[in-house]
Amino acid sequence: MSHVAHFAINADDVARGRRFYERVFGWKFEPWGPPEFYKINTGEKPEPTVMGALQKRRELIAGQRTNCFECTISVSSIDDTIAAIVAQGGTIVLQKSTIVGVGHLIFFQDTEGNVAGAMEYDKNAR
Repeated sequence: MSHVAHFAINADDVARGRRFYERVFGWKFEPWGPPEFYKINTGEKPEPTVMGALQKRRELIAGQRTNCFECTISVSSIDDTIAAIVAQGGTIVLQKSTIVGVGHLIFFQDTEGNVAGAMEYDKNAR
């Protein structure tokens, strides 16, 4: 069964968003990847945690601001997931891309208009 493995917070002002979540929830932030992108540490093990990110706001669908926490679902096969999404009436809004050392990612829109991600995690992804 697939599970939510990652969330992303979109921000117009990344520094302001970072201060908010640091001060309200005590989360820790680490720069990673592109400018104004941070990995979020939401807790220490053995507490269950979900990977998170704080990033500059973007439009996954052209002309529509992403005003939500983006959720990414861990899947065993990104290609099988793409086929299932399309077969069930969903739309791929961001084609398969590879994040080196992380895995293969898509974003999709479900039949109700919600946008989410799906990631086949693969530390060997190139």
